[in-house]
Amino acid sequence: MCDICVMNAVKDKMMSRRHFFKNTAAIGAAVTVGSTLSVPAAMADGHGAIEDMTHTLHEDFPTYFGESQFSMTQKFNYAEHFFNLFEYNVNEHTGTHIDAPLHFSEDGTSVDEIPVANLFAPLCVIDIAARAEKDADAQLTPEDLKAWISANGEIPDNACVAMHSGWGKKVNTDGYRNYDGEKQHYPGFHVDAVTMLLEETGANSIAVDTLSLDHGPSADFASHYAWLPTGRFGIENLANLDKVPVKGATLVVGAPKHKGGTGGPARIFAMI
Repeated sequence: MCDICVMNAVKDKMMSRRHFFKNTAAIGAAVTVGSTLSVPAAMADGHGAIEDMTHTLHEDFPTYFGESQFSMTQKFNYAEHFFNLFEYNVNEHTGTHIDAPLHFSEDGTSVDEIPVANLFAPLCVIDIAARAEKDADAQLTPEDLKAWISANGEIPDNACVAMHSGWGKKVNTDGYRNYDGEKQHYPGFHVDAVTMLLEETGANSIAVDTLSLDHGPSADFASHYAWLPTGRFGIENLANLDKVPVKGATLVVGAPKHKGGTGGPARIFAMI
């Protein structure tokens, strides 16, 4: 079908549906919009709310390399074509995103190959925010894991263990990347904590509210190399960890599914 035929067909459909949308607009306006929404009873027994764990992606979102990794170009607009359409360009590791095992291994699992069951995970939040406020290079350590287990019980199988450093509040400032001209400075997982999770728990993913699983000054990406090649995945730039309980929530990871991908931006939320 020719382009002009497509545009005319869209125009006709939009005109015929305009009356429908006017009648239903009041219904949509009645829905409360916010980061936490009520969960339909049929959705999940035992969960009563949803928290969005995803930062909004935009061209100026902070990146590990310090340069923009996301752009959008409008190809069609409503005024001329009666529909809107953007083309976007994005680095896989931008915004709230997944690190697939392939990201740090020669032939590991790609993002499209992550089993869907692993994308629904009991969420365990380890809070190091007080320490991170005093030390931007703070790391989540085995001692932090032991303290969490002592207070909350064993880490469940298939869990996502998330570091809450309080860094999310810096996300749209220079303080998020916190580059001093030589190194970046923000919290991450210590490799010894990663090793403990691998050896003593059935956790299947780890997450941070910063730009990297490793803390900012890392030169060897030790936590990446310890965790990802085992077939497990990571999440970076997770949002709103201060709005979820330390245990009991279920993380739902809307992973991208492009063949052979090393990761990608994801829509992630927690059922509470």
